[in-house]
Amino acid sequence: MLEVNRTKNIKLMTYSEVKNITGYVGNYEVEILRKPRYTTDKCNGCGACTKLCPASAPSEFNQNLGIRTAIYIAFAQAVPMVAQIDMDHCIKCGLCESVCELKAIDFNQQPIIEKIKVGTIIMATGWDEYKPEYGYLGYGIYNNVITQLELERILAPNGPTFGHLIRPSDGDEPKRILFVQCVGSRDLRRNPYCSSGVCCMISIKNSKLIKQHYPDADITIAYIDIRAAGKSYEEYYSETRRYGIHFIKSSIASIKEDPITKNLKVIMGDMVSNNQQMKEYEFDLVILSCGMNPANGIEELNNIIKLERSPDGFFKEYHSRLNPVDTNMAGIVLAGAAHGPKSIAETIMQSKGAASSASLLLSAKSYVIKMVKAVVDEDRCSQCGLCVNNCPYYAISLNEKNIATIDEIKCRGCGICAMTCPSSTITVRNARNQQFNAVLDNLLT
Repeated sequence: MLEVNRTKNIKLMTYSEVKNITGYVGNYEVEILRKPRYTTDKCNGCGACTKLCPASAPSEFNQNLGIRTAIYIAFAQAVPMVAQIDMDHCIKCGLCESVCELKAIDFNQQPIIEKIKVGTIIMATGWDEYKPEYGYLGYGIYNNVITQLELERILAPNGPTFGHLIRPSDGDEPKRILFVQCVGSRDLRRNPYCSSGVCCMISIKNSKLIKQHYPDADITIAYIDIRAAGKSYEEYYSETRRYGIHFIKSSIASIKEDPITKNLKVIMGDMVSNNQQMKEYEFDLVILSCGMNPANGIEELNNIIKLERSPDGFFKEYHSRLNPVDTNMAGIVLAGAAHGPKSIAETIMQSKGAASSASLLLSAKSYVIKMVKAVVDEDRCSQCGLCVNNCPYYAISLNEKNIATIDEIKCRGCGICAMTCPSSTITVRNARNQQFNAVLDNLLT
């Protein structure tokens, strides 16, 4: 991020939100909401204001496991390194304003809408961790049942515990730890898809990390299948087993808490043992390895940009094998987890592909499109709107007279509208019945 911010011709717009997108390839207009930080460009991120602020709120960066002040710097490596004020928790005492030597506090800032012109758009929305519903496997009920991202923040040197592994219930060091795989994934009632083996590798990585720092820890990973399908991933998995970490092929029947010790009693069985009866095990800490979900807000964003989406909720590529980077909208490409669950290596590869696809469009002097497009006979249009609902490219709209209108730039000439039109008022250039009849007549005479 720091390198990006220093690179010429790259304008980094943080703490901003896309509100509208109009236009077409080579001529998109994007409306961006610049949210107020209530600090000016004079701020150098010294942190003097954050030390004095008396108001506090849960820290989003630390998965709400710690607190931050109402005026805060997002995280230690934030770019830009400036403070911002959370007005929902600010008590407007004015202490930050009085302590700031650079006079960088401005409580009068307002949101600003900025419009920019762009030729191409790369969708890199990221992902969010699946949050188990309240009570599922004890999550939300028992303090010592946490998710993998919460564990990441606990193990981080700049996290709420400065890297020390503790139980949230009492701050003690856990001795018996259970990782539960495929939480919210490969489940027809939740998410039927696998998160590309990312959850498996994170559990393997974190279990090994814990074992290195706490050699006496007794760590068990309960899995359905270990999916280590990446370069050197299988070797890394085998090495972790040699560390003494137990892998049990099992599904979890239930998790209950001992009200006195706050230990967790887990009922599960070993699917590959001769005796597959369910047994009760006791653990100090349970980590749920949750799957990757589409980023929060992707629904709202897609109401603006109107791209196709896969059944899993991620953005859909133009072709799953021949063109996995571009979308159904010319000039809009996908990168990383906007397209689906991916590891870091896969994300980097697709990001380079997205940059290449976008740069090819931008470097060309013109964008040539074939005029094999749908055409509407306005006199025969029944104004039913079926074509509008069925067009996968959002290329059809109803004008002020409720007559179907084709956007020839967005239209890909797929013919779905022509097939669904009950009045047969839509045809596709170079694919009209008269043309096919002429070809058949020539072939058969």
